[in-house]
This record gives sequence, C-alpha cells and structure tokens, in this order.
Amino acid sequence: MTAQGTLEHLDRDRLAAIRTLADFEVLSRQFLSHSAYEYLEGGAGSGLTAMRNRASFDQISLMPRFLVDVSRLDTSMTLLGRRHDFPVLLAPTGYHKLMHPDGELATVCGAQMSGATLVAACFATVPYEDMRAASTQPLWFQLYIQEDREFTKELVERVVEAGVEAICVCVDVPVNGPRDRELRAGFRLPDGVFRSNLIGLGEDLAGGAHRPSGRNIYSATHAANVTWKDIEWLRALTPKPLLLKGILHPHDAALAVALGCDGVIVSNHGGRSLDTVVPTMRALPGVLDRIGGRVPVLVDGGVRRGVDIFKALARGATAVLVGRPYLHGLAVGGGQGVARVVEILRTELEMTMGLIGCRSVAEISRRFLVQ
Repeated sequence: MTAQGTLEHLDRDRLAAIRTLADFEVLSRQFLSHSAYEYLEGGAGSGLTAMRNRASFDQISLMPRFLVDVSRLDTSMTLLGRRHDFPVLLAPTGYHKLMHPDGELATVCGAQMSGATLVAACFATVPYEDMRAASTQPLWFQLYIQEDREFTKELVERVVEAGVEAICVCVDVPVNGPRDRELRAGFRLPDGVFRSNLIGLGEDLAGGAHRPSGRNIYSATHAANVTWKDIEWLRALTPKPLLLKGILHPHDAALAVALGCDGVIVSNHGGRSLDTVVPTMRALPGVLDRIGGRVPVLVDGGVRRGVDIFKALARGATAVLVGRPYLHGLAVGGGQGVARVVEILRTELEMTMGLIGCRSVAEISRRFLVQ
C-alpha cells in the first residue's frame, strides 16, 4: 500500500505545534499503511544496531563554557566548495510515495523550504531528472552499482547531465540483511510505484518485490561483486565530487581517499544492513584519525536532536545526515512536514550552541566534550 490517505496531512499551523522529532515519529504511524511503517522503522535482525546508534549519542556528555557572548550564532559551514546554512543534509531514502502521494517531489519542496541539501536515492519513486527540475538548489545522488555496469555508467551520465552536485556511492549492502519486520509485514512496492531510476533494467527490477524470498541473499537491484576497482572506474568516469557512503573501518576510509574520493560518510545504513555492527559515533573517531582532515567526513545514524548534531561536529564530523526523521515529517505533513523537521533540528542546534558557549560551527570542537 501507499500512504493511507485516510487522514489529511497536517497544515502549517498544526505542524508548528509539533515540538520534537519523536512526536513526528509517533504521529507518522497514523498516516502510513502497516507494511510501509514496518519498512520505515525496521532494522536488521533484532534491531540492536539501530538502537545503539541512538544510545551512542546519549552516552556522550557535554562540558559548557559560560559568560560567552552568544547574541549572534552562525550555523553555516562549507562543504565541497558550497556554503550551507547549517550542517544537516537529508540522507538518501527510498520509496517516498509510500509516505506521500507526491513522493520525492514533496520532499524536494520541503528541502527547498528548509534550505537543506537532499541526497536523492537510487531507489526513488520519482526519476532524478524530475526531482532536479523541480529544485532550485543543488541535489546530490546516491548510487548503487548494478550488475549491469553499462547501465550504471548510463545512470551516472544521466544524473551528471541533469546537474548533480555530488554522487554518493553506497558500499555497505553487497547482500541482503535480515529485515525481519518488513518481511513479516509482507512488504512490497504497490502497483504503480516503481524504482524510477532503474526502469531501464526492466519491470521486474523497477517494481514489485523489494527483496528475494527463500534462501537467496542476493539482490537484483545492486551488485554483490563490487570492489575497489569499481570505485577507481567511477572516479575516472566523472569529475563530479564522489563520496563513499557506508564507511566504518579506518582502512577503508584511507583507501577511499587514496583513490581520489572527495569525502566519506560514516554510516551503518541506519542499522538496516548488518546487526550489532559498530555504532557510527563510535566508528567516527577512528575514521577521522586515519583521514587526517584530507576530505570531509559526514556521519549518519541515530540523529534525533540538535544536541546530537553538536556532538557529531564536536567529534570532528563536517556535517550529519538524517533519514527516518524527515520521512516521518513527509508522512505527516508532506513538504511542509519535511521543512518542520529540519526547522526543529536547526533550532535545537542553535539552542545547544548558545547554552554551551559556542558562537559558530567553526568553534565546535572536542573541548566541549567530557573526555
């Protein structure tokens, strides 16, 4: 099923009354079919990685400094040569038409209203070209390398032609993980909803079943034979900034930089791939130490409050990405819901900076953390 449609999406005034991302999460269940909700909320296996992502932020304590003039706060930062008003990007997430009838076009609208950069998903239900045409600000694109490398090449050429700002190669799901909740719910794409960027691969790959059944651990929608040689190939294929998403091991981060990648995203797929893998906030310091500031390092997984953003930046991240939270906003309020989620995070980040005695993102450092 797609978004249920039995409830009207909340208008701007009612969205303004929602105070936290947790409130959006609770409300979203009323607007989604059971299978869509289970797909959105489920993690791999017992869901321990997803829970530990969240818990790893709570385990970090802050050490504020007072009597600092915080009458003016600057949340801006520069990433890949462009100034961003705040260090939050919208992570690549698939199947937005499950959350809202307009799908990714509503998300693009919300990203524009909030000023956040959206990383368009390979498994979007709206073609990248249509998303880019609807946006007046740059978009990134998440790439899964396909078994058909020629199709992968054509897809890269398509998004480059459409004006993509950066390409994020997702490297952390060579095979399927055990997503018990969505399997129990019998999740599949509803009729009329497709992985629009993959239509050229045929109807079976563009729509229908999300995951193979039985003992087949492989996915037809991304290749299991991807290696570092494919990253070299992509690097030679396009001059656009190239980032690897799903990096956890410091050695992999170093290899990415050595091959000319322009950044890495420390990610465990939101706990949706391998259960009990290291939480991203615990993996972040090792990656940063190995890279030594040569390229930007972003992080995702478990960000639910503005204080989480501050902690990630204090540990050395350039920016954070959020996924599930803005999908909750999309389900509850369409594009305006997405914008409200970002607004809450930005406001809470400003509150944290003011209360801890930090006037700009550039001043955020480990000196504000209890070592």
